[in-house]
Formats: sequence, C-alpha cells, structure tokens
Amino acid sequence: QPRLVESGGGSVQPGESLRLTCVASGFTLDKYPIGWFRQFPGGERKGVACISNNGGSTNFADSVKGRFTISRDNAKNTVYLQMNHLKPEDTAVYYCAAQTSPCGGTWLQIDYWGQGTEVAVSS
Repeated sequence: QPRLVESGGGSVQPGESLRLTCVASGFTLDKYPIGWFRQFPGGERKGVACISNNGGSTNFADSVKGRFTISRDNAKNTVYLQMNHLKPEDTAVYYCAAQTSPCGGTWLQIDYWGQGTEVAVSS
C-alpha cells in the first residue's frame, strides 16, 4: 500500500534548524515530484517547497526562500526539507506529498499525502 511518512518535527527556538524527512513505501518515489506543504492552525494547507522527480529542479515559497532547502535520495525513497533560521511564523504541521502535477505549475494534483509532522518555533 502506498505510504508517505514524515518525521523530524519538534519544538525549537527562533533561529534554530530542523530537518524533516519523508520516506516513501509501496510505490516508486522517483516517478513523482515531491512537495512539502504546511498548514497553520485553522488555515489552509499551502506549498512550501517542491523538488522534481530527478531532483534537477526545486521551487520554494517566497516566505522560505534562502532559509529552506529540499533534496531527495531516490535510492533511499526519501525526501528531505532542511529548515534553517526558523521563525515563529514557521510553526505549522508539515506534510509531504507525491504530486502528479509538476513543481511550480499552475495546477496541483496529489496522489499521496503523508500524515504530517508538527513544527513549533517559539522562544
């Protein structure tokens, strides 16, 4: 059964870093662009970063450019989101998703979602 599992969330202080991990099972990860999304309490789920299926291109939301990086290791069925210089406004539940739509496109279609991992940034 296809599955995505996120890990690496936690509570940190402003300016600190976290690395989120998304591990796929039950399907071939390298066929999919992978997106990271976040959802604020009471808010919509919005895209944070995306990486193409071969890792050759990446996209980032303006709010995280220069602070977050995304990478993947298809041999390990794993995608990473490195989050540096975290801010309180980064506090959210973070999800990874296997997209059938391309990164940076005008439409979004998701085949699989993970269950989410919580990130809390506060002093």
